[in-house]
Amino acid sequence: MREPVAVADAEAADEVAPDERSSDRVDEPHDPIQEALGSRHDCGVRAAGEGRSGAAGASALRRADRLLALADTLPVFRTPDGLAYADLEIDGHRETRAVRDREFRRWLTQQALAAGAGLPSSNALHDTLDLLETRALSNAPVHRVAVRIGGMDGRIYLDLGDTAWRAVEVDADGWRVVERPPLRFRRPASARALPVPERGGSIATLGSFLNLAAEDDLAMAVAWLLAALGDRGPFPVLVLGGEVGAGKSTFMAMMQALIDPSAARLRALPASEPALIAAARDAYALAFDNLSSVPGWFSDALCRMVSGGGFAGRRDGDPAAAFAGVARPVMLNGIADIVTRPDLADRALFVTLNGIVPHKRRTEAELWDGFEAERPRLLGALLDAVAVGLGRLPQTTVTRAPRMADLARWVEACEPALLFPGAFKALYATNQEGAARDAIESDTFVLGVREFVCRRERWVGSATQLLGEVAQVVGEAAVRNGNWPGNARVLASRLRRGAAFLRRCGIGVDFGRVGAHGKRAIWIFVIPGSEADAVRRAVATTRSTGSLASVASR
Repeated sequence: MREPVAVADAEAADEVAPDERSSDRVDEPHDPIQEALGSRHDCGVRAAGEGRSGAAGASALRRADRLLALADTLPVFRTPDGLAYADLEIDGHRETRAVRDREFRRWLTQQALAAGAGLPSSNALHDTLDLLETRALSNAPVHRVAVRIGGMDGRIYLDLGDTAWRAVEVDADGWRVVERPPLRFRRPASARALPVPERGGSIATLGSFLNLAAEDDLAMAVAWLLAALGDRGPFPVLVLGGEVGAGKSTFMAMMQALIDPSAARLRALPASEPALIAAARDAYALAFDNLSSVPGWFSDALCRMVSGGGFAGRRDGDPAAAFAGVARPVMLNGIADIVTRPDLADRALFVTLNGIVPHKRRTEAELWDGFEAERPRLLGALLDAVAVGLGRLPQTTVTRAPRMADLARWVEACEPALLFPGAFKALYATNQEGAARDAIESDTFVLGVREFVCRRERWVGSATQLLGEVAQVVGEAAVRNGNWPGNARVLASRLRRGAAFLRRCGIGVDFGRVGAHGKRAIWIFVIPGSEADAVRRAVATTRSTGSLASVASR
């Protein structure tokens, strides 16, 4: 009788087929994989020595036979995404390896050499991996595998990345280091160890290393860290601004070192979406450094990545495909306003860094020595806040929820352990209002729509008509700047992207159909009592026919 399938949590249980949940039936057919392993000379070992004769062929067969015997003892399982993994007992602790990863192949080779079986052939390794993968995907238990941070049974686990494979377990009662976490972790090759957290620290200490322009910026940085320490997305994108030499790269490296230290700390803009997925496989927290702009495809991909929306990609056991639907916390920095698309800005937290005057600038060694001395206590202070959040989350509700409602609810639940109890909601709203203004001011077309409707109060018409009307308002030079919608379809897309930010400024946008033939139409109107309504009244009073800039600045 086979062992019943072990389901790690509710998410995994949903992925298990009904017949697998009752796999302990006594009238099951024989397991063909186990039968194949029982008669190894018929399941691929012959291929390992095929074409050889005499002692050489027999020796190759014996080496392959020993390798298969070793693999037969390994406990394997599959993830809900359909990837095969093996649990390895090494020096008294458990390590988890993907069957198709290079590290597992290397481990198998080392074990064969240590057992005196000699160096296995490529065919023998290939056959062994095929059999292990087939066992895992056919009748093995289902377990989730996390990278650095994951949740299970109402607890959050943080992989310390040390040689003993320990983790920090966090629940409503606090946090503790555990030797053998129930949640399995996969470690990318670039992952580095976290310090063992210590109690008694204060998150306020973090501000002394980050060169922030205002105290409110520390609240946004801490909110991003707390979101990243949660067990699932969506995560906000942390966007850093500041002049050359403001310490933006150091800021991101320190934030990453607090939750997911990596050998590849800061990255350049990826060349393609597959490259972005590969980066997400190799690290938990992603930091993209010194960007001059954010291309449209990258902006759209980040919107999906921070929410776990997924990508279109290959399956067929491709390890990267398993990470195509996993949310990741992301940081970006640049000198200019790099986030200009409203949909990404709506998912972002914006932080500004001060320029560093020469007499206050510290050496890299001095700065990092101080940070490393405080890092265990800073991590402990963050884990204290996570424990408080887990305890308060079920009773925490958010009224007038923003776009990132889960973020607002989670940080509000953690607030009693933070520097700004009760203040995050207002700080977050101010941060988002600033993002809305910046996004509108950087988009000539959306800015023109705002000015156009403030003159008219309301307007109804087609996208083509609106394109012509707004072009007259902004002038020929703005139309020629290269960022102007080229046709009605692009206009409608840009207007939908900017609708949420326009609404914050008091401009409502609706799409629908009018007339007997159901022609598509756009409704644009000033929301009564809003900022735009005040501007409209000022325009009416002054009877201005020029730009609204002088009126809006009053």
